[in-house]
Amino acid sequence: MEQTGPVRLRTIAREWGRIGVVGFGGPPAHILLLRRLCVEQRRWLSAQEFEDGVAATNLLPGPASTQLAILTAWRLHGAAGALVGGVCFIAPGLVLILALSALFLAGSPPLWVLGAAAGAGAAVPAVALQAAVALVPGSLARAGSGRAGRARWGAYALVGVVAGVLVGPWLVLVLLAAGLTEVAVRSRGARPGGGTGQGTRKGTRRGALPMAGALPALGGLGGLGALAWVAFKVGALSYGGGFVIIPLMQNDAVHRYHWMTDGQFLNAVALGQVTPGPVVHTVAAVGYAAAGAGGGLLAAAVAFGPSFLFVILGARYFGRLRADSRVQDFLTGAGPAVTGAIAGSAVPLAASLQYGWQWGVLGAAALWLLVARRGVVTALVCAGVLGALASSAGLPPG
Repeated sequence: MEQTGPVRLRTIAREWGRIGVVGFGGPPAHILLLRRLCVEQRRWLSAQEFEDGVAATNLLPGPASTQLAILTAWRLHGAAGALVGGVCFIAPGLVLILALSALFLAGSPPLWVLGAAAGAGAAVPAVALQAAVALVPGSLARAGSGRAGRARWGAYALVGVVAGVLVGPWLVLVLLAAGLTEVAVRSRGARPGGGTGQGTRKGTRRGALPMAGALPALGGLGGLGALAWVAFKVGALSYGGGFVIIPLMQNDAVHRYHWMTDGQFLNAVALGQVTPGPVVHTVAAVGYAAAGAGGGLLAAAVAFGPSFLFVILGARYFGRLRADSRVQDFLTGAGPAVTGAIAGSAVPLAASLQYGWQWGVLGAAALWLLVARRGVVTALVCAGVLGALASSAGLPPG
């Protein structure tokens, strides 16, 4: 790092807050903006330090680009910098999504708002498919070129698809099981080169699966306890990027606790995509539907809290984490299951569409995203405009 002393907190607040305001486009945009600031413009970090930070945060559960924002700020001013930088990065999008939730989830919003929400929501299944497709090359490369590794990759992905369609709140256990299965397979000698995988494997997630099996009991509390459990799953137990939260949340928010309808959930996902900052902001819209603005703030605090803890308490050990072969094996198994779960989530999302014209919007969004390979924000905004026009023309929900 080329910085000779700690960067002032007010500088961190200003720069990370600016990225939080202009950071449309999800993790790729956030990584680009942080690299441009920290490496190219201010030279606070070397290129190698920044790339190491990207790699380390991608090993953690939860929103990786948020963790990268927290980590880069931690490198500049320790724990205080991490707190200031992380909060300033998160806050702009959080305020905006709560304001939009009040508009879109209100009891009697204007008809054009309902139409815009239905239009944007119709594009969400296509966004899920695009997110899954984008994860395939990296995940498949991690599996290696061997036939056995590729076969296991396909099996994990298939299990993930089924889980994304069917299992709802238990998806976390499926992802953990896939990762732990790969750890077990490779520890028995399936690792390329025939190594037994001993040595650097000590001290990793041996208790993760039993812990995750016990935590769902918190969901039985109902009310704010249930909301906290749903948000905790989003922030601490979701591997593979922001979009894996969708199958994690849909069953809980719509079918188990009845905080929102299927259509409102689609709206919440769309809001999480079109606002700046982390996609995980979607959980704040769910929290708003459950318990108003206070619920939205609680959900955001619980969902983002683990990211701060992971970085502040663990950043000095990230190099060791990257070198741990058991962690790498876990991600080799969990990664394709995540990819499959995201793709599978498109099925219940599409089943939530209520109006015939929404299928036309979904088809157009799929062509825009998967064939033309254009941007998510543009797709959702255009879909919202089409929905508003449909409502104005007298089509439902107008």
